[in-house]
Amino acid sequence: MTEVLFICQHNAGRSQLGAALLEHLAPGRYTVSSAGLSPAEVVNPAVAGTVAELGLDISGRTPRAVTVEDLERADIVVLMKPGLALPSSPRGTVLQWEFPDPTAWDVDAIRPLRSAVAERIERELLSSD
Repeated sequence: MTEVLFICQHNAGRSQLGAALLEHLAPGRYTVSSAGLSPAEVVNPAVAGTVAELGLDISGRTPRAVTVEDLERADIVVLMKPGLALPSSPRGTVLQWEFPDPTAWDVDAIRPLRSAVAERIERELLSSD
């Protein structure tokens, strides 16, 4: 099964959103994980709220740091912010997507981001299936 790793700075917003949306849009078709360079304490509650609207609960997930092992294992690495300084070169294909950091956003502001990330996933990850 293809392994997809979503990475952002804090693993609290964008990468958690990407991972949850891929799990939602293609259940059981990928092994999905997310990580960050400097993990936050918790998943952004507003991001978790927008995902909950789709029937998914990510509120209990814990942000974590990306590891060399993650990068060696992943077939596809999605950088949710271009130019992130990773701890090593990824083995798999690297996609660089640029999405704004939703740290200070509320649920209403994150909904358009959720839609944009879902569209990108459908266009760049699922259309080739």
